[in-house]
This record gives sequence, C-alpha cells and structure tokens, in this order.
Amino acid sequence: MLKFILVAMGLGLFAPTWAAAPLDLGTLRGRVVYLDFWASWCAPCRQSFPWMQTLMTTYAAQGLTIVAVNLDTDRADADKFLRQFKPTFDVRFDPAGELAASYNVKSMPSSVLIDRHGVTRFTHMGFRPVDGALYESQLRELLAEK
Repeated sequence: MLKFILVAMGLGLFAPTWAAAPLDLGTLRGRVVYLDFWASWCAPCRQSFPWMQTLMTTYAAQGLTIVAVNLDTDRADADKFLRQFKPTFDVRFDPAGELAASYNVKSMPSSVLIDRHGVTRFTHMGFRPVDGALYESQLRELLAEK
C-alpha cells in the first residue's frame, strides 16, 4: 500500500499532518485534477508553483483540484520550499517515489491532467512559463466537459 504524508495548507500557514492513507484519486471523481510531481531542488518547480497557485485561485470553483506530490528524500528540504511558496492546494509527500513510478515520472516537474471521470488526458514533462498557456488551455478544455 502506498503511504504518503499530507501537508495541510491554509490561510498562508503551513501545518504538516501525517497521513497513513494512500492518495485516492477516486475520491476526486467529478473534479478535474492537476497532479504535479515536484522536488525542492527543481528550478522549474519554482516557476510552476506560483503558476499552479494562480490556476487554483482561478479555476477551483469550476471544479479544479491541484495535488502536488513531493519527491524529496529529505522532508526538511520540502518544508523549506513550502514555507517559501505557501501553496493553498493539496501537497503530498512521496519520498520513495512509489506514486511517481506508477505515473512513469521521468523529469521534474511532471504533471498529469485527469478528467472528471478519472481518465488521464494530458501529461507534461518539465515546465517553462511559455508552456503555461498550453497547459491552461488543456485544463479549460477538461473543465468545460461534463
């Protein structure tokens, strides 16, 4: 069974909570999920986090859920990164890379766009600000589907 640590985020404050339960994407059916794999040492992740926060603010009411899965082996590195960026979206910790392996993650960051029915529709390797427009267009496409 995959085990992850849930980082509860809210009001700009960061309060870690340990969770033994695996990430169950089935509970997110009916929502569009942007599943992002990241690490604190990843330079493009420093650009993608503010972009994902903007997505969350813009599209959450339309059905978007963002889950960012950290792959650092040292939790302190992830915590430092999170204190800097203060995301309000769901953050999980996967130091063994089990969830990342199940999605065949090869680079940081990597993201997966999952439709309301739980079907993976788009995958992305890496992040450059210029890619944001395409990724957002794909996201809007999925949000428009019922």
